[in-house]
Amino acid sequence: MTNLQLLAGSLSNDLFRVASLTQRGSMKAALRFLKEAKRWSAPLQQQEAAEYIVKIAKDVSDKTPNDISLSEAEKYLMCGVLLQNYALHLGKAKS
Repeated sequence: MTNLQLLAGSLSNDLFRVASLTQRGSMKAALRFLKEAKRWSAPLQQQEAAEYIVKIAKDVSDKTPNDISLSEAEKYLMCGVLLQNYALHLGKAKS
């Protein structure tokens, strides 16, 4: 597993958690995972990745919400899917 795969996959997992917890109404936990997602997004921005991956990472690191709406949670879910697919595709390309 490459560093890029690790960063993209980890950010993806945290964004899935943010979306899931927001939908359940667990805002405190969702905000905690959003904080964790920001930790992964900063180094991901420094990687040589596809432009849309770096844009997702930048968008995540720029957000400082006190509350997450359901529409934002849906966006995080979509970004998580894109990141997951990217990380999986990288793994297959290296094989």
